[in-house]
Amino acid sequence: MISLTDTQKIGMGLTGFGVFFLFFGMILFFDKALLAIGNVLFVAGLAFVIGLERTFRFFFQKHKVKATGFFLGGVFVVLVGWPLIGMIFEIYGFFLLFRGFFPVVVGFIRRVPVLGSLLNLPGIRSFVDKVGESNNMV
Repeated sequence: MISLTDTQKIGMGLTGFGVFFLFFGMILFFDKALLAIGNVLFVAGLAFVIGLERTFRFFFQKHKVKATGFFLGGVFVVLVGWPLIGMIFEIYGFFLLFRGFFPVVVGFIRRVPVLGSLLNLPGIRSFVDKVGESNNMV
């Protein structure tokens, strides 16, 4: 079992609430207040989980400048009050930032009993194979 420090536990809670508020804000037709709260909680939770220095190193790597710009620009646009445009920017930046983790996530989900069989359905399998390719991690 993985042992977490108290700070990391707080970070997991903040990140979880951030994802919840982002999801709930999208369900309620891009409610800007919920999306703004979700963005702040998600980024703060990430900083608590992996630490401030590692968070800055992750976001501000030279090859991730475009992804970070879109993600943090989307957060700013949501905070300014244009939630739909901001979320489009954020989602694009999120996929650019975390695309290196997608093969690991797909490999893990394929080993989960029910979800693995769902990912092997004909229409879904080709899409998941494209997302899970490890050669697009550049």
